[in-house]
Amino acid sequence: MKSARDTCGGIFDVDGKRKEIEELDAKMAGDGFWDDQKAAQDVIAQSNKLKRVVIGLEAFKAKIDDARAMEELLEEEGVDENSDEANELQETAESLKIELDELEIQCYLKGAHDHCNALLSVNAGAGGTESCDWADMLFRMYMRWAERRGFRTEIVDILPGEEAGLSKVTIRIEGVNAFGYANAERGVHRLVRISPFDSNARRHTSFCAVDVVAEIEDDVEIEIEEKDIREDTYRASGKGGQHVNKTDSAVRLTHIPTGIVAACQTERSQHKNRSTAMKMLKARLYEKMEDEKRSEMEKVYGEKGEIGWGNQIRSYVFQPYQMVKDLRTGSETGSVQAVMDGDIDLFINAWLRAGSPRHRNKEIQMDE
Repeated sequence: MKSARDTCGGIFDVDGKRKEIEELDAKMAGDGFWDDQKAAQDVIAQSNKLKRVVIGLEAFKAKIDDARAMEELLEEEGVDENSDEANELQETAESLKIELDELEIQCYLKGAHDHCNALLSVNAGAGGTESCDWADMLFRMYMRWAERRGFRTEIVDILPGEEAGLSKVTIRIEGVNAFGYANAERGVHRLVRISPFDSNARRHTSFCAVDVVAEIEDDVEIEIEEKDIREDTYRASGKGGQHVNKTDSAVRLTHIPTGIVAACQTERSQHKNRSTAMKMLKARLYEKMEDEKRSEMEKVYGEKGEIGWGNQIRSYVFQPYQMVKDLRTGSETGSVQAVMDGDIDLFINAWLRAGSPRHRNKEIQMDE
């Protein structure tokens, strides 16, 4: 098997990255740098990104050096392997292994928009009230996952179910590589459990669809003509204070040619909600365009399919046994409660390592 260094294609090449930073800094110091505002901002963003990478790699390398120094010291002193010092070194090694795995995973985030923020939507499917409750559970899971990773979240649109749970919810996830990670969750999620809504305590199966699009940056040009947009305003639902629920501040935009819909109700200002909804609409139109370009590969929307039997990417079984299994990669765990508390990196990392549908034509080959 190739080492993480080989697999990552030079992620540990700190000197190379420093050289790139120096070249970018030289551009920033040059005459006329700000003549093209867009190009200048791109250079600054790239420089800042590389600096974050270098800082992280240098910190990791320093930890490795400290661990090696401690190991050599313990060997020289002949410290027993069951001593507190030896146990501390073992714990440090385990921690470094986790950090190394994370650095390796970042190597697979090479998509054009993997670094962007993400717009994640959960839609209840087959199963009625059961599915609405399942949508609420998934919503909580993704909020917990984002919190674990240090991402910021914002509820953009939410529609409660008729009796319980959520019919639909869209959240904005902000953070480095948020879309690259969250994109692994796109598809149909299946739940099997004893229904809390069934007086006879029978086992029920519920489905929800999760859709994820990148919050595309302003430099991506998506032209939408006003005549192709139908705009509806309505009162925001849920908890929002007196002003939010008494005015038609929520905005829903429908792109008539494609039928794609984007809505936002989080702000008090109708203008701000429309601006956010427009960004979401552009992001979904852009993703649709990208899917059409990838006709030779499995299209994401086609892969997601109907929100029901035979189309799920992951199964969550609460009864008669406990297991969560990703049907794309075969990764599974019996720690159902941990998964529902946001511990889903096992599945995301396995999907990234296997090669996402968008990257299968560039799948990294591993030596056995």
